[in-house]
Amino acid sequence: MALDKTYKLVPGTTIFDSEQSAKGYHLNQFCMSLMTAENRAAYLADERAYLDAWPLREEQRRALLDRDLNAAMREGGNIYFLAKWGATLGFSFQQMAGSMTGMTEEEYRAMMVGGGRSVEGNRIDHAVLEAAHAPGAAAGHAAITGAVFTSHVPAIGAALDHGKTEEPYWRPVFEGYEYAKAWERENVPDVVFLVYNDHASAFDQSLVPTFVLGTGTSYPVADEGYGPRPVPDVEGDPDLAAHIAHSLIRDDFDLTLANEMAVDHGLTVPLSLMFGDVEKWPCRIIPFHVNVVQYPVPSGARCFALGRALRKAIESYDRPLKVQVWGTGGMSHQLQGPRAGLINREWDNAFLDRLVEDPAGLARVPHLEYVEEAGSEGIELVMWLIARGALSDVDGSGEVEVKHRFYHVPASNTAVGHLILENRPRAEEPAVKE
Repeated sequence: MALDKTYKLVPGTTIFDSEQSAKGYHLNQFCMSLMTAENRAAYLADERAYLDAWPLREEQRRALLDRDLNAAMREGGNIYFLAKWGATLGFSFQQMAGSMTGMTEEEYRAMMVGGGRSVEGNRIDHAVLEAAHAPGAAAGHAAITGAVFTSHVPAIGAALDHGKTEEPYWRPVFEGYEYAKAWERENVPDVVFLVYNDHASAFDQSLVPTFVLGTGTSYPVADEGYGPRPVPDVEGDPDLAAHIAHSLIRDDFDLTLANEMAVDHGLTVPLSLMFGDVEKWPCRIIPFHVNVVQYPVPSGARCFALGRALRKAIESYDRPLKVQVWGTGGMSHQLQGPRAGLINREWDNAFLDRLVEDPAGLARVPHLEYVEEAGSEGIELVMWLIARGALSDVDGSGEVEVKHRFYHVPASNTAVGHLILENRPRAEEPAVKE
């Protein structure tokens, strides 16, 4: 079932949702550029040249040149951003609002003095509403085909990039992913929803968001101090991401939406492990960052619940896409303090057991246990619960099959864990014979 967007039917109203945001991203960023005196002067000196320096569609440029705010809104503009453009041109807010209603500034001001526009005659037409909710032809929809869980150790990326995969130290690690690469070749998804944590690459302490959904068209590879990894940039899926944002936020998950951000080893190492050395990643990727660096971090229960809501969001998307959800990070490791180097094989393998057999119970494990038993950075494992919550056996509507399991110590400072679960509908019970 498609998401309810009845707000689109309110007459004379454009709601700035995630779809409009994606459509108008560069238009609104252009408006933001006018917050300095230098840029305002440059714009007023040669409007067309200034606009041509931005990757705007011609319809967006024409709306601005024609001073057509309604057209700018249709093209994804938001009134708070466009107000900065209007201020640059010397327009008052009432002058801008009046222009969208066919009134002069004086006429609009007089209307407001008289009590404003009446809501009567400006509500949704019930005939239009009923037509919008009438049953339509069934359409294909997206489906989650499986989940991948893997560590995202930065040294693995360095070993790949510097041709060390056959060295005795590294060979056992990469042999553990040979099955995964073959499985991905046979099960290439249209989209990967990739859960990871940024490692002070895209987000520093000026901004510490808990959940960040990548809604952009592409994401460059971050320079983490050694130069960017020599791997392809990431192609996003802004349409599906906008749909997921709409669904998750309506389900009360507070997300930060990022149209631009660099992605670091937390995202690129899993891609390399699963897809190998490629010129272009074979599918689109939606990055989903979780803060597990600065406390408070989200609980396992919150992550598991988010995964369940994510499945609902993906399966309500009315395009027939194959989607995989990946949970990355961990396993046990500690990178700081006198306990640096901590590894707990027994706890890690018990975690893998419970992830398959008892994910709801595993989701109740408190942060203290992760830190004490798996090390301070072992808390990354809560991200695996997002991917696990997105599988259909959680609510009994389907089944999962373990396709691959791998565990190895060490990879640099970390225990490596890897699991592939295939998602499938529950087999129908055989009919009872009379």
